[in-house]
This record gives sequence, C-alpha cells and structure tokens, in this order.
Amino acid sequence: MRTPQQDHVDTPPLPLAGLRILDLTQVMAGPFCCMMLGDMGADVIKVEPPKGDQTRTSMGFRMKGEDSPGFLALNRNKRSVTLDLKTEAGRAMFFELVKTADVLVENYRPGVTKRLGIDYDSLSVLRPELIYASISGFGQTGPWSQRPGFDLIAQAMSGVMSAMGHPNSGPVKSGVSVGDLGAGLFCLYGILSAVIGRQASGRGQYIDASLFEAALSLSIWEATEFWATGQSPRPLGTANRMSAPYQAFTASDGMFVVGAANQKLWDLFCGVIDRPDLQQDPRYHHNTDRVANREDLVADLEPVFVTRSVDHWVDAFLQAGVPAGPINDFGQVFDADHTLARDMVLKIDHPAEGQMNSLGFPVKLRGTPQQVRYAPPLLGQHTDELAGELGLDPAKLRAEGAFG
Repeated sequence: MRTPQQDHVDTPPLPLAGLRILDLTQVMAGPFCCMMLGDMGADVIKVEPPKGDQTRTSMGFRMKGEDSPGFLALNRNKRSVTLDLKTEAGRAMFFELVKTADVLVENYRPGVTKRLGIDYDSLSVLRPELIYASISGFGQTGPWSQRPGFDLIAQAMSGVMSAMGHPNSGPVKSGVSVGDLGAGLFCLYGILSAVIGRQASGRGQYIDASLFEAALSLSIWEATEFWATGQSPRPLGTANRMSAPYQAFTASDGMFVVGAANQKLWDLFCGVIDRPDLQQDPRYHHNTDRVANREDLVADLEPVFVTRSVDHWVDAFLQAGVPAGPINDFGQVFDADHTLARDMVLKIDHPAEGQMNSLGFPVKLRGTPQQVRYAPPLLGQHTDELAGELGLDPAKLRAEGAFG
C-alpha cells in the first residue's frame, strides 16, 4: 500500500492534464466516470447543489466524517464547488465555468437540464467546443426514457437478472453494479472518443449513455445464445454458457473455480483428476458435448472434488497448466500479496477521515503513472478557490445566494 505522497511526483504530465471536466453527476455511474478522468490527470470540478451529492448522506454507516463511504469511494481527484443553479448568481458562475470546460457530464432525468437552461443546445452556443455527456437510466429518447434510473431496474429490464442465479432459484441481481459501472465506463469511452474527434473537427458533441444499454451491452453471450436458439438464456449458477467444465466446485474445505475452456485443457483436466474414462465418454468428447451434458458432467465430478482440499486442487490444476483459483472473500483479497504488489490498496489522507483506504488504479501507465492529487472533497471545499480562478468575487456571489 502507498500514500499519494509516495506516488510518482516527478513524472511527466498525466495523459489528460489540461482537460477540464465539469461533473454535475451524483451517486455512482457519473461520479465513477469522472473519477477515472481525474485519475488520468483531468481537472475535474464537481459542481454540487447546496446540499451536495445525495451519496454524501446515503448508506447506513459512517466512518469518522459526515460523508458516506460510498461517496468517498467515487470522488477522489476532484474539486468541489457548491452552486445553486436555480439562482441567477449561481448560473452566472456556472456559465463562467462552462467557458473554461472541455467536457460536462450530467445525470439529471431527461428534460431537467433544458428547464434549468443548462442543456447541450444552450451551452454549445456558449462554448462550441464543449463535449456534453448525459447518463440516464434508459437514454434521452424512447418509450422508457422518463423512467427513474437505478442499477436494480436496469439489471431487471435489460434481461441481466433473468440470466443470473441458479436454475429454479428465481432471478438474482448482480451484487456488482454492472448497470451503473458499465454506464460510467461506456460514457468514458464516448468522452475520450469525442475528445480525439474534436482535434480534427474543432467542435464538441453530445453523448447519450444509459444504465439499460450498458447492462444489455455487457450481456454479449446471452444475446448471442438467444439469437442462435430462440430461447432466453436460463440461469446457470457459476457455470459458463460456452464452455464446460468452467465453474465452481466444492472441495473438502471450501469452494474453488476451474476452467477447462478448450480441448487441450480438458485433456489436462482429466489427467489431474485421474479420470481418463471421462475423456473416452461420448457425452464429453468435445466442448459442445460437454456443454450439452453439463449436468451429467458436474454429477461425475462432484464426488471427485470433495475428497481433497481447495489448496490441493488449485495447486494441482495450476501445475498442470489448467486455470483455477479459490473463491476469496474481500478480507482474503485485501490481505493477498498479489493485491498489494499491484498497488490495489491506496492510502489517502482525508481532512475528515484521516488516512483512508481507496481502491487502486485498475490499469497502470508506466510512462505517466496515475496519482491521487486530491482526496475526495468536502462539500464546497474549493468554491472560493474556483471563484477566484475565474476572476469572480466569492463574497459577492455568496451574498447573492450563488452557493445556496
């Protein structure tokens, strides 16, 4: 684990240094997108209403400060300014920020930004170079566009939940917020593409991302199975739709996963468990046979695996070249030498929390390593600073109600 002070302070500028992002988002998808832009060096200004991002006060527990761990997890490398966009003074400062911005990201319900006068059509007149990204539950158009956008709803209505869980157990929601986080990632992909495109055109453009389309787009194999068979994919537990055996099994002291995803690995797999008879069984000759007869295959394998420990099977498979691993809980993950060696736990000095843990950067740039330049900000922490950068008088703006 390392602190920001131990990060690479003498490296060249980060890839997105000089790019200014206005983050008008709350909760997860938008903050996640903007945090990743900040991690790559962009100047991310989190524009918050007077009461702040609602995630600051959500979740059922706190650590030391007033902000929830959910907020802290999604808002490093940002500066916070509070603006009441329903006031003339608040909008005046906001428009000055827009004049300096490269990208704006918002996740209001479709139609709200137009009522506030901060929609793309209005702001692109003020700054034609502006890249404007909207994240919503179901997109800006279409019959479902006015529905509230939550990850739970996106998982349900995109088909994701129908294909998760165990047979006959009923639909299961992914504990990982695939709709929210997927929308943040796809929006980031759109933003960076638009930034590159702007180098040639000189103009910004509008980006429309949604939780529904993110969840649906991540269901690639499920969609393929439906189109190929005409049947909606059924839940398979930990199993894989395209390969077998490729799932979790129970050992004598816990559970592990193993993936024999091709014929070579299947032959090695049978050698590890000393079952050459399975190689000769016509039900299991080829991967298509094994997929079709997955239930029989699992029934043949389960009595083998319960005879030895997780460590035994994982070590034996890995030595043979077959992918395998234990099913870790998060305590085991964060104690693992590999997690620490990959700098996936960062220590951040926070003004209210003291030293706090944060997930590390999921990709590593060797030439320009990412840095934690700002801890997750307190509400409005940088309001006066940013007003000063714009040449505005924060005391006057405050008196006029700009900050709520």
